[in-house]
Amino acid sequence: MASGVGDVPATMPAAVFMGIRDVRVEERPVPAVGPRDVLVEVGHCGICGSDLHFLLDWGGRPGAIEGHEYSGTVVAVGPEVTEWRIGDRVVGGPSPKCGRCRFCLAGRPSLCTGRGRVGVAEDEWQGAFARYKLVPADQLLRIPDGLDARHAALTEPLAVALHGITRAGGARPGTRWLVTGGGPIGFLSVAALRALGVDDVVVSEPHERRRALCERLGARTVHPDELVAPTMPHDVVDEPFDAALECSGARPAMESALAQLDRGGTLVLVGAGVQPPRFDNNRILLNELVVTGAFVYDHDGFPRALGLLASGAVPAHLLVEPDDVPLDGILDAAIALQEGRRAAKAMVVPRVTTGATT
Repeated sequence: MASGVGDVPATMPAAVFMGIRDVRVEERPVPAVGPRDVLVEVGHCGICGSDLHFLLDWGGRPGAIEGHEYSGTVVAVGPEVTEWRIGDRVVGGPSPKCGRCRFCLAGRPSLCTGRGRVGVAEDEWQGAFARYKLVPADQLLRIPDGLDARHAALTEPLAVALHGITRAGGARPGTRWLVTGGGPIGFLSVAALRALGVDDVVVSEPHERRRALCERLGARTVHPDELVAPTMPHDVVDEPFDAALECSGARPAMESALAQLDRGGTLVLVGAGVQPPRFDNNRILLNELVVTGAFVYDHDGFPRALGLLASGAVPAHLLVEPDDVPLDGILDAAIALQEGRRAAKAMVVPRVTTGATT
């Protein structure tokens, strides 16, 4: 396939995270394309839970351009790139792992011993809250024909949801699942479970709009206050769950999810939280419960996620907000997501509001 460079300007708009509740749109140089690089013009990039943490809670790395749930179009390729050409529709894939450590060889790249520090991007890394993103050629996946590129931007978070399901033992028909937290990973977990043949899914979520979305996806919903823990550690609730996916990162939700499990059940911690839970060790012991984590993706998570989206088994049109968010609207959208005023995935487009200053 041909290499080359399309009509690419020298600078681009980018949303720069400066600190807590401080994001600014600036003109930044378009990254230079190396021999094995691909320059992608970003079409859509979802706002992730980690983006919310960085922007609203933690502050992150000042001057960083975040955003990693993206789809776009190839506009330039390096001279050694043969697998991509200008105009190809792509999504960003997982960063490469070492491929040599015992975890990579066992098919668990999420535990690669060569991975970087969690939550800390390398200095040269730039996310997709910008018009262009530079990507190594081997870190892209092709969008299947017929799949809306806007919906394809759900690939990364759907891969996260699939990994949580894998860590719980896989989607087995006839099992009961609890999802605590009906935000993006929560409702994507519901959509994935339903697409994989699980009919009995309950979502615990305090915000009404999120509950309504999860019900449209086929789940039954409850307010967290409705989940009552048994009094004694050896007891189980009247309708226990085989597996629980904790997607909120909230301490009360982690503790409540454990209490809802049947004997031999599995709790998977998917959402990142700041406050550690207090688990009843006797409940875990007497009921032989499994408590585990799910960090990023299965080794085949991205192709599986793309396949589910392309198949139509996942109702992608329900999973994204109808209106796109410009770069200068990221902070407002993040606050709305945190407060539950937005229920579905907010998609950022690399433009600014007409007449806005940067």
